[in-house]
Amino acid sequence: MGRIGITTTVPIEALFAAGHQPVDLNNVFVSHPERRAFLERAEAAGFPASTCAWIKGIYAAAKVTGVDAVVGVMAGDCSNTQALLEVWQFEGLRTIPFSYPYDRSPEALRGEIERLCRKLGTTFEAAETEKVRLDACRAGAMEVDRLSWEEDRVTGFESHLYQVSASDFEGDPEGYRAKVDAFLAEARRRPSLSHPLRLGYVGVPPILEGLYDLLESRGARVVFNETQRQFSLPYPDASLVDAYLRFTYPYDVFGRIEDIRREIGRRRIHGIIHYVQAFCFRQMEDLILRKTLGVPVLTLEGDRPGAVDARTLTRIEGFLEMLEGRADP
Repeated sequence: MGRIGITTTVPIEALFAAGHQPVDLNNVFVSHPERRAFLERAEAAGFPASTCAWIKGIYAAAKVTGVDAVVGVMAGDCSNTQALLEVWQFEGLRTIPFSYPYDRSPEALRGEIERLCRKLGTTFEAAETEKVRLDACRAGAMEVDRLSWEEDRVTGFESHLYQVSASDFEGDPEGYRAKVDAFLAEARRRPSLSHPLRLGYVGVPPILEGLYDLLESRGARVVFNETQRQFSLPYPDASLVDAYLRFTYPYDVFGRIEDIRREIGRRRIHGIIHYVQAFCFRQMEDLILRKTLGVPVLTLEGDRPGAVDARTLTRIEGFLEMLEGRADP
């Protein structure tokens, strides 16, 4: 079994079908106790200081974890990924490109998945079969999400954690499923959490530390983690191709808006926190989201891993104070 790094969510059914262990390099970076040193390592290797911290972090994560190859998403994620794969290739690491078709063409996406399967040494049919096994694991992440907004028994960070971990199932789907099942058994016994303000979190997962706990300490709770939920691929009834076509993150912002607006109504959300990463092209999408979501939006920008700074804290407190009149009685 080879350990294959991924730069973002890809059809991991192909990796498991081929007998490989996927490693989400983003999760390795942001959860590592020495994550700040990852950035220093990348900059020492020559990465510009203005490069997105996530790119520098996953570059170093591939080094630290010693993966055998990396599947990099060339279209549908970060615009810097192509250069990152070229750096890895120059340094002798095998790279496997994958692209999501911007126009959501089913034929083009199937072709990409078939090429990925061939490069990994498996077949499209085997990957389709693997989806059945992985969907049983995803069901646990979906239940964690439901308990966060429908029964108010799960915190925003817990919901974030179990959903974002579904991008690679921590390399062990059965182990992940057992962990989630144990958590669900405990969470279902909890009393309902009481936070008057219900927030949505949209954008890439935060590099800011302690954000969810900070919000809850001030009477607000995230009941919708947009991108993390998408990473858990909550489409169990869809075919392999259809599920990754419905996966909103790699495509245009308008599909994301449709998904976010639907969840705002379903989850009774009072306001949105839109997290944007410094030096990321997705910052430009903020101007569209602000005009289309129909609820107040607070945009937060992060750069390197670290605690919420004083200025950001003041902005969060002002936003929550403004939302208090929208809270349910």
